[in-house]
Amino acid sequence: MNSPLTYKDAGVDIQAGDDLVEAIKPMAKRTMRPGVLAGIGGFGALFEVPTGFKEPVLVSGTDGVGTKLRLAFEWNIHNTVGIDLVAMSANDILVQGAEPLYFLDYFACGKLDVKTAASVVGGIALGCEQAGCALIGGETAEMPGMYPDGEYDLAGFAVGVVEKSEIIDGSRVKSGDVILGLASNGVHSNGFSLVRKILERAQPDLNQACDGMTLREAIMAPTRMYVKPVLSLLKQVSVAALAHITGGGLVENIPRVLPEGMTAELNRSAWPESDLFKWLQSNGQVPFDEMNRVFNCGIGMVIVVDAQQADQAMAILKAEGEQVYRIGQVRPSRAGEAPTVVNAA
Repeated sequence: MNSPLTYKDAGVDIQAGDDLVEAIKPMAKRTMRPGVLAGIGGFGALFEVPTGFKEPVLVSGTDGVGTKLRLAFEWNIHNTVGIDLVAMSANDILVQGAEPLYFLDYFACGKLDVKTAASVVGGIALGCEQAGCALIGGETAEMPGMYPDGEYDLAGFAVGVVEKSEIIDGSRVKSGDVILGLASNGVHSNGFSLVRKILERAQPDLNQACDGMTLREAIMAPTRMYVKPVLSLLKQVSVAALAHITGGGLVENIPRVLPEGMTAELNRSAWPESDLFKWLQSNGQVPFDEMNRVFNCGIGMVIVVDAQQADQAMAILKAEGEQVYRIGQVRPSRAGEAPTVVNAA
């Protein structure tokens, strides 16, 4: 006769899942903020809408980390991709003026490795601390046969709040407005299918120097969190538009916040080019226009302000620890041109 079967025989280790939950709890506790009513461990996470708003509007966003995870598996680097996960959603909802309130994650794997999963979630908790939002829930799914051993996938969900009258939607953008750019930490979490193709072709020494670290470290540097500096700016300066530079690079993200008939003209010489982007362009022989359409090229967040407030905005952002550059201006579109123009010189 066949012996009795257990869930563990089928590939799902309930005890490992319980161990992970216990490992997560102190990480999540560090992210708590006013408003959390019930967090990790329940069937649903509860959060009270903050007081002090006349017409609070909830803003939500969801994203993943993409094929950057392939390199995390290959190089056994799992402590930074959780920051990427939070930043991709938190920076997105920030664009509409929202303060992130809480975050939930989804971690899926074929066989649960508690050490690896805890490293990933540790990064998620750190990302939540950077964004000022609470990690109040999530899901760990162990699904034998769905993912190879050692691999996993991530998804994240952020919810924030903004006063209805203070929603930033780009409608106030006008000709003559100045475009400011906040420096990125590198590639962030987009364009990694191309990054991996370049690595495959170049077969580089991953320990070679790049931007003050190794090439491997530069490639895996986590997405920069812009939440706290930009929220500080919004309290002091009237911002016409914000754009998080993710998939689609500079040329496809900025037009999402411009009124019809307006063009963002950028000067590529207005901000420094990092060693990493030079390396990618050179080793991949990637055309200039393609670089701007795939990568952030060193600018992770774009801020559009009135020309008279540009200097004040830059001073505030520098005081908050950001590298900020005046990278262009808004003007009326010319016949047949793209809504974002990047001048090479």
